[in-house]
Amino acid sequence: MKKIEFMYRPFVMIGLIASIALTSCHSEKHHHHEEETEFLVTSPVRMDTVVTKDYVCQIRSSQHIELRALESGYLEEIFVDEGQYVRKGQKMFQIMPRLYQAELQKAQAEVDFAQIEYNNTKVLTDSNIVSANELALAKANLDKAKAEMMLAEVHLGFAEIKAPFDGIMDRFHVRLGSLLEEGELLTELSDNSEMWVYFNVPEAEYLDYMKKSKAGNGTKVRLRMANGEEFNYSGTISAIEADFDSKTGNIAFRATFPNKERLLRHGETGNILMDSELKDALLIPQKATFEVLDQRYVFVIDNEGVVRMTRIEVAAELEHLFVISDGISENDHILLEGLRKVKNEQEIKTKFLKPDSVLTHLELYAE
Repeated sequence: MKKIEFMYRPFVMIGLIASIALTSCHSEKHHHHEEETEFLVTSPVRMDTVVTKDYVCQIRSSQHIELRALESGYLEEIFVDEGQYVRKGQKMFQIMPRLYQAELQKAQAEVDFAQIEYNNTKVLTDSNIVSANELALAKANLDKAKAEMMLAEVHLGFAEIKAPFDGIMDRFHVRLGSLLEEGELLTELSDNSEMWVYFNVPEAEYLDYMKKSKAGNGTKVRLRMANGEEFNYSGTISAIEADFDSKTGNIAFRATFPNKERLLRHGETGNILMDSELKDALLIPQKATFEVLDQRYVFVIDNEGVVRMTRIEVAAELEHLFVISDGISENDHILLEGLRKVKNEQEIKTKFLKPDSVLTHLELYAE
């Protein structure tokens, strides 16, 4: 039994030595493989580009008014419906007019009486029976009666409410037979043929806009609606408010959009998209950056292949790209891929990709 054990030991030792040798060989190969890993790097590129800025906006009708009762009385007729498109001058509401008709008839009778009195006085004045002062007094009474008749006509007109312009009716705040007070709200009317879209612009961007607008640029804007789609027609910046908001540092812009299909309605929201040209902008892929405590960084590779974490300032954001205002230059090499696989001040082996090729194939190089 002891002899068998003695003969078995050499085989065990040989197996252990072979296993250690294989493990060591595999470790060396794995280490050698890690050293051979190449990381893709590229450089920032300078070029002219267009930045699209996005602003939350409120959509308003160019004309949106409240229709109110100008006289008190019972609402006798409603000739339109909620949401209906009406034409200028179209009859909309009728307040019971009998009282105003009676006032008009009374005023008409007083005018007739004053006219007869004036005619008789004129005959007597021509015959030198009464003085010229009597004629002047009769003329004044006639003018007063005519003025009162015109006032009665106006009151009667107030009982009939017509559309002041083409537009769309809003919901009714009263119903047929309601007893109306003078000034009571009936409904709203919106002219949606043209829409005014308001959005707030920070002071710095306002200054940039004013500088560029003098050269005829930056006045056209687009509208992204609440469903994410862009409105079919572009708009034009037509007004800027006089004062900045001291609390926000913003100033309100107004853009005017045609609304031929009446798709837009008063009270909608959306986003204004305004394109701004940037000359000689420094661009890098977004995927080459990372964030630490709300600050954005890139890995810059020096001449010895050492990784250096470098903070950058982002001036604007494009699709897949950042516009950089500070931190790096077009001569730097930045890590494009494998940002999570390297550490600061680590030495790596790199493969350089031309910036033009990277910009063309950004989605291809996505991690």
